[in-house]
Amino acid sequence: MKLYTINTGFFKLDGGAMFGVVPKTIWNKLNPADDNNLCTWAMRCLLIEDEERLILVDTGIGNKQSEKFFSHYYLHGDDTLKKSLAAHGFSKEDITDVFLTHLHFDHCGGAIERVGDKLLPAFKNATYWSNKKHWQWATEPNAREKASFLKDNFLPIQESGQLKFIQEPEQSENKREGWSSYGLLRTLGSYFNNNIFIRFANGHTEAMMLPVINYNGKTIVYMADLLPSTAHIPLPYVMAYDMFPLTTLQEKEGFLNEALRNNYVLYFEHDPHIECCTLEQTEKGIRVKNTFQLSEIS
Repeated sequence: MKLYTINTGFFKLDGGAMFGVVPKTIWNKLNPADDNNLCTWAMRCLLIEDEERLILVDTGIGNKQSEKFFSHYYLHGDDTLKKSLAAHGFSKEDITDVFLTHLHFDHCGGAIERVGDKLLPAFKNATYWSNKKHWQWATEPNAREKASFLKDNFLPIQESGQLKFIQEPEQSENKREGWSSYGLLRTLGSYFNNNIFIRFANGHTEAMMLPVINYNGKTIVYMADLLPSTAHIPLPYVMAYDMFPLTTLQEKEGFLNEALRNNYVLYFEHDPHIECCTLEQTEKGIRVKNTFQLSEIS
């Protein structure tokens, strides 16, 4: 197995929305806002080369929306999904699986591209993966979350016949060969394959999926929006975007204790500077221990 960081650029979101009840006088030291109260965030995807499969986790925001839409999010940086894949010697045609943690526009926008007057899957040879609970949640959205679910980003996947669903999560204590974390296997989730376990979280949105990867004896967790950045590790730092913040709080606490106990590596989708970290216990609670690039993991 090989893992590759896939950077798709940066965008901006309101700092208050990203840090919830935490005062600006505190969070602004962690991710300074501009004059419009906007903070910069990464859109960092992950590519997993596992035997004959080339699995892309999330796809960034894409480029097919209107100029007005993009004007709200101030896209910047030189990285794109296509360029990042090419930097590792791959093209969109090489991708066998596109795994979408959830269907908010900054996670799945690159899954579909505009070809003339048609919207088509950007990865024509890939199977796209979601789950039934989240798919229904996204296709029948509540009024509060509706703006995050742009149907142009995902309905064409279903129309193409390339969509498949991860099985519903089950409580399991069965330990598969190669997995050392018993805590993980008591977590509600499903296996994607022998090296990837899918952990489900429901605070940010219904049935968000976090890939947990068994890599060279280490457990690497793609954090998606359970922990968007290292700045969100302290328990009260819960996004105002989360549908069920108290659920997020419980999920964070359980995950952080498990990650600390089993020395997980956390891989961040939105942290503007830090790709990965490990954790340690401090007087203030669980905090960052070491930070590093994914490429530094042997």
